[in-house]
Amino acid sequence: MARLDSLLGYLKDNDCSDLHLAAGLVPRVRQKGSLREVEGQEVLTDDGLRGMLEEIALPKHWTEFCETNDVDFAYGLEGVARFRANYFVQQNGAGAVFRIIPEDIITMEQLRLAQAIETLAHLDQGLVLVTGPTGSGKSTTLAAIIDKINKTYPKHIVTIEDPVEFVHQHQTATFSHREVGLHSLSFENALRSAIRQDADVILVGEMRERETIALAITAAEMGMLVFGTLHTNNAAKTIDRIIDAFPADEQNMIRLSLSESLAGIVSQLLLKTADGKGRVACNEILLRTSGLPNVIREANNQMLYSIIQSGKKDGMQAMDDVLFQYAKDGTITGHDAYMKANDKQRFEPLLNG
Repeated sequence: MARLDSLLGYLKDNDCSDLHLAAGLVPRVRQKGSLREVEGQEVLTDDGLRGMLEEIALPKHWTEFCETNDVDFAYGLEGVARFRANYFVQQNGAGAVFRIIPEDIITMEQLRLAQAIETLAHLDQGLVLVTGPTGSGKSTTLAAIIDKINKTYPKHIVTIEDPVEFVHQHQTATFSHREVGLHSLSFENALRSAIRQDADVILVGEMRERETIALAITAAEMGMLVFGTLHTNNAAKTIDRIIDAFPADEQNMIRLSLSESLAGIVSQLLLKTADGKGRVACNEILLRTSGLPNVIREANNQMLYSIIQSGKKDGMQAMDDVLFQYAKDGTITGHDAYMKANDKQRFEPLLNG
């Protein structure tokens, strides 16, 4: 049994999301959004921590860490969970963060996701983006959508991640899980191959590079259902982020392509509940309407809010509206809603309340 396994087991047993290790510090865990020390643990030394980290890494990953001071991979602990591992070097020596990936896929029903989000699982084609800051639960929401497809449709689903997080078992659908760096050299290469692999659904773990974004849009235009993630907080910023990834002379063309392929954007924030006992996901939802392509082509992002408001009957919702309602009904605090809101003035009465 690797020495790290007991700490990873502690992470699971105490309902924590992340384990933080760093030379010069006592191990810490993130529990319900806050970091705290692990009771009974001693300060880690650089040599001691490196020995622990090497035990669970493949030789390929350990060599990459030693050469570059950074590496990402997934580590599975049977009967406990899978973990997304990030090794790095910091001021006092080695460091690492492990994020727990539940062995069982949490369903859309268990997550209490809005019905409008479930409709995205029943699309035949298009580009669907799930966005939000790091740690907002994007991967969990995406896994739930993919799980719904898996249980419902006999489709070929290709996932491209770095590393592979949720491992879906073949049910109605057939899966090809591909890890960048292990099964393919890059997101770009893996996505280009997926287009030729008779894929019905493609999950792109990260859409940071221009080439990856362009290929994802192309795949959606070719009739595939493509899911991707971005680190943006709302629909308008998501569209801007995609367009800004391209040179000025290419932006009109990419606007046209995006307008024809975009099927939906789900932006997600994860906030502490007012009682401090858990966290709740807040989602902004933009779905494709007849007016959306024109708004994208004309770079008229101010109209996106109007599209969301007029699409409430279809399940669309703006982030500020969700935050306001959750604060009003006591699910989250007024202060937390105010801090995440775009229109601060609207939320000031909640602070006084």
